Amino acid sequence: MSELPTQRSDARDYVRSLVRTVPDWPEPGVQFRDITPVLKSARGLRTLVDIFVDRYFDARLDYVAGLDARGFLIGPIVAYELNVGFVPIRKAGKLPWKTVHESYDLEYGSATVEIHADACDAGDRIVLIDDLIATGGTMLAGKALLERLGAKVIEAAALIDLPDLGGAQRLRASGLPVFTICEFEGD
Repeated sequence: MSELPTQRSDARDYVRSLVRTVPDWPEPGVQFRDITPVLKSARGLRTLVDIFVDRYFDARLDYVAGLDARGFLIGPIVAYELNVGFVPIRKAGKLPWKTVHESYDLEYGSATVEIHADACDAGDRIVLIDDLIATGGTMLAGKALLERLGAKVIEAAALIDLPDLGGAQRLRASGLPVFTICEFEGD
């Protein structure tokens, strides 16, 4: 059995090596960054989670908030390892109780995300997590929802940054620090 990478850069390089690029999906010209090989690999999943846990171990978090849908795959595991709760931020119409919502623009339209009105309290410290940062719209909407409930979003975290789409830059410009494990040039 091989050992887990011990150096942070080795761990990040290893996780990046597992991300599969699917050309021309969901439409011609798009290079889709598929994280399922990372999740499929026991070593890859452990390394991914360990990177986030190491980063946030001493951050005095109250919650990890995950964005629908792939933030739901990573976020609860990280929350469990940090011994904090998990807050789902869902696409509109998916939560069964009283919600607050935030709409945002997409490249070809708009979308809305929502959160339960009692998902967190004023002053709660939260890291917001997803699989990747593209244009940053979903993360900004999640941040707005959490802040509307009074929480302090300490950082946006993702496995992948797509810097050519400018999302991480938009998040930083909004005052939200960003942490990503790796980046891929292009769409």
